Amino acid sequence: MRIVLADLKASDGFVSKDTVAGGYGSRLTPFSRVTRVYCYLKKQFDDLPSVQMAYLAAICARSGHDVAWTRGELLEGDVSLVLSSLVDYRREIAWADAARRRGLRVGFVGLAASKLPELFRDHADFVIRGEPESSILQLAAGARLDGVCQSDPVTDLDTLPFPRWDLVQDRCKPWLELGLGARLFGSGFPLLASRSCPEFCTYCPHRILAVYRARTVGNIMAELEELCDRYPRPYVIFRDPLFTEQRERCLALCEGIVARGLNLRFECETRLDRLDDELLDRLRGAGLRAVTFGVEAVSSETLRKVGRRPIPEAHQRRIVEGCTRRGIETMAFYVFGFPGDSWDSVSATIDYAIDLGSTFAQFKLLTPYPGTPLWKQLEPSVYEQDWQKFDGYTPTFTHPTLSSKELRFLLGAAYSRFYIRPSYLANFLRIRNERLRDLVLLMDKKAFACHARIELAAISRTVAC
Repeated sequence: MRIVLADLKASDGFVSKDTVAGGYGSRLTPFSRVTRVYCYLKKQFDDLPSVQMAYLAAICARSGHDVAWTRGELLEGDVSLVLSSLVDYRREIAWADAARRRGLRVGFVGLAASKLPELFRDHADFVIRGEPESSILQLAAGARLDGVCQSDPVTDLDTLPFPRWDLVQDRCKPWLELGLGARLFGSGFPLLASRSCPEFCTYCPHRILAVYRARTVGNIMAELEELCDRYPRPYVIFRDPLFTEQRERCLALCEGIVARGLNLRFECETRLDRLDDELLDRLRGAGLRAVTFGVEAVSSETLRKVGRRPIPEAHQRRIVEGCTRRGIETMAFYVFGFPGDSWDSVSATIDYAIDLGSTFAQFKLLTPYPGTPLWKQLEPSVYEQDWQKFDGYTPTFTHPTLSSKELRFLLGAAYSRFYIRPSYLANFLRIRNERLRDLVLLMDKKAFACHARIELAAISRTVAC
């Protein structure tokens, strides 16, 4: 049987699916000069292949099936599995309709299909709800899938075959290995060392499909060895929401990488309170080059109300500075529009993002995703009817104190203020000379004054509309 795996590439803006927003995906459509550049760089350096589909490729190939991969071209085959999302579902169902007209049986997989099967079932022969591997194992064994199929989560992740990146035709791009967002001359390979998340943030969709499970160190090491055997100096992107949740497991993984002499570099996502100086040293020695983490908001009270455990500011600053000293790049995530947010609280978060000194920052708007506790809380105030606009950058519900125009304005101001300042370039180039730093800070004041004039004019026009 020929099985076509479709991870469709969007034509509008930069779309990330797979493990982004738990699988609902995000779409950045530029709304300012800064976000235009940011979007371009994301397209060039952050368009990663789907680890979920690579797992399905491995399952199907292991059973002797011919596996084909497409980002949009209609291919001949018997069955097609389409990776679903919220942010690009109309393109996905249009592709599915066209594939079915050519005689393929089509099924949808992913979080969007699991939580909103009604968007896909009229355009497919089957829709898989849940982690797809159990159902795909049945399909690969010859079973016929029809309708909405419940797929049980894999309890022992070590039993899964390793992702088959050799079946992903556009898996490798010429990235320079400088860490996060700039992987030239290397290859980026997503890797899941665990699934789901042990935290209880009410707005996060990462944990709504199944409970948290982790692979054994030995199983992860075997996958890393296979990557190193197949690809020179691979760049591994651990896609776990909380990679360093189990400290001793991380230390054992570092020890294994060093002991076996694996020539690789990697990045991970975690919480800053799950990092310390010793762990950073060990991770850096094993190949860590970048860390992503959520700050979300400055206000501890705001975070507590959405189930996120606050991290002391002093610890955040110490870990970010420790990463900088060790040559580890950092990406901090921020969210605007929590129910308790105001103009002042969002402005304070922007100021903190600049002062914290991370290498990169990503700013998004709070989005109530179906299936999350936050959705149940905010559903009565959700006015957006177009699921594709649940993209992380578009207002979707009526905020108690901030209008949608104000939220979009603050989002644009955050990107401008963070990236268009002399100290950003100085931090990126790791300039430490005190006299140069003093000069840079003076130049920052002029840059911020310029931003203030531009923002004042922009918000005046916004209010007048």
